[in-house]
Parts: sequence; C-alpha cells; structure tokens
Amino acid sequence: MRPIGTLASFLFLLLAAVAFPSAVRAQNTNVLGEWETLRPEGEEFAILMPKNSLAEMSKEPYHKMTLNTRLYLWTNPTGPLLAVSSMSGIKANPALYSEMERVNSYVDAFKEWFPKKVRGKDAVAKLTLVGPKTLNGHTGREYRLTIGDLSGSAQVYATKRRFYAVVVLNTKKDDALTDRFLSSFFLPEKVITPTTVASQKKETKVHPEESDQGGTLQEQKPDSKTPAGGAEGSTDAPTDKVPETAGPTTEQPGKRAPISGGVLNGKATILPKPDYPADASAARASGTVVVQVTVDEYGNVIAARALSGHQMLQQASVSAARQARFAPTFLMGEAVKVTGVITYNFVAQ
Repeated sequence: MRPIGTLASFLFLLLAAVAFPSAVRAQNTNVLGEWETLRPEGEEFAILMPKNSLAEMSKEPYHKMTLNTRLYLWTNPTGPLLAVSSMSGIKANPALYSEMERVNSYVDAFKEWFPKKVRGKDAVAKLTLVGPKTLNGHTGREYRLTIGDLSGSAQVYATKRRFYAVVVLNTKKDDALTDRFLSSFFLPEKVITPTTVASQKKETKVHPEESDQGGTLQEQKPDSKTPAGGAEGSTDAPTDKVPETAGPTTEQPGKRAPISGGVLNGKATILPKPDYPADASAARASGTVVVQVTVDEYGNVIAARALSGHQMLQQASVSAARQARFAPTFLMGEAVKVTGVITYNFVAQ
C-alpha cells in the first residue's frame, strides 16, 4: 500500500504544479526568506531586499581619484546573489563632459571592483549592453552581467551625487526573482537646476558629492600610463592596460584617433606563429621581424605592415599578425582602436 500512496502523492504534486504554477513560483521565491525595505542612511535609494543582508563601505582607487563605495549584499553559496552597489567621487559637470560619459566611467570602475568583492580577487566580469534606461529622470543603462558561474542582470543609474548598480545573479534563470528585485528599486524624481557657465575658459561651479573629495572626468583623463576602461556593448575585461599616446591616424574629423599600445605580443588573446618560408629556411634567414598593426574596437587586426627584419621573413610575419586577436580596449567607456607592434623571432633551421 505504501508504494501506491507515494505514487498518489507524487501525482498530486505534479497536478498542483500544472494547475497552480504561480504557487510553485511563490514557493521558490520564499527560499530567500522574509523580505524588507532597505533605505540606508545617507543613500538616495530604497529597495526590497531579503532580511539579514550585509553592508560594507570602502575606498577604491580609480585613476587619479578615490571613489567611495558601499555594497549592500545578500547571497547564498548555492543560490542567487542580490546586490546594490553605491559609488561616489566623480562629480556631475555638464560643462566638461556628458552625463553618459560620467556613467561610463562609473561602469568601468564598477566592472573592476564589484567582481572581486563577490567572487575574489581573480574574478572577472563580462558586461553586455542591453540598452538605455531611465528611472524618474536619472540616466541609466541595463546590462547582462556574467561573473564565473553566475549570470544575470545589472541596471545602473547616476544621480547628481551618486552612482548605483542594482544586480541580480544566479546559477540558473529566475525571471520572477529578477523582476521582483529590479522593479523594487526606487530613486526620487530628478530635480533639474540650471547651471551657469561663466566662460569657456573658466571652470564651471559644480555641486560637491556629499563630503566626497572626488575629481572630475577632466581631471582623471588617462595619462600615458592609465587609460580608462569601460563597458559598451558586449565586452570582456581587458587583459592589459594600454597607454594613451596618440599615434598617426587617418581617422575622419570627429573620430577618436587610435591610441598607442607599444609592444602587443603579451596583450593578444590569439597570436598565431608565422610560417618559416621554405626559401628563407634554405637561405638560413633568421632574426627579429617587427610588424606594426592597427587593432579595431573589437580586437581585430585591420592593418599590418613590416617595419624591420629580414626581407624573406617579413611577408610571413605580416600574414601571421593579421590573424592575431586582442581583447577590446576602452577609453572613457568607449571602445577605441589601438596601434602597436608585434615582434617575431626566427631561428635558422
């Protein structure tokens, strides 16, 4: 009789799942426990968050400034991760840069800082732009976010004082949980106040971000050692920082010139070895060939020419260089072209 009873119980649960799917979804959501409205002191947002969430404050270097960061986090080793990241330190200054450029720089900082907070120092984030978003007048964007085995959504918004990233990550898809968390995020209506520019040569007076002593984007424009990264479209984290030194360009007016990346061998994600031509082998040609390349915004080599090296080895080197691939390079949140050199060493055979 026990097997029949077990089978009947199973059939009952199966029929309940079919007849009342909303009840089953509600049961899955309840594994997070009781929720509460989170309104941290000193913040502008409110959101529904499972109880017993954690909060952490820190200061993080970003180019020539220090950002003040706050992380509100609920996570489970085998379940979802819910978080609100709060950052400040980049002042709103429409006379010097657009609001979207400010958002891009914050996204760049978030992309470097957030993965390490939730998955350790070696964690890397992949951001894929879904599209623009606004919340009560505040500029924002939505991204697909992947960190290791976790994937989900991130919505980002910038107020005059702070930047917020609202994140839902999970090992499996859960649309109900994602919608519940993201839709509960609230910011007050944006208040637009006129800004007076004294002259083009004088600095515009801006409102400070609370007590944060952050710099402006103009102050933190990358020097030859520290380019800004970003997260436009589908991106992987850059494996190396590329110095910002403008190289020769034939770009159209208004287009950003390629930045100089120096020797690019160590920055390639794919770097095929050149063939050793038969005639070069017969002549025992050897030595180093230097090939100058231009890499587009997607990491593809779009131009290559030999600068030096044995004449019999140059064509093989150029052909190999054209097949190389690189991670995209970002400057102020925008993917940019890079020019540099690839070196190949040939040993006589």
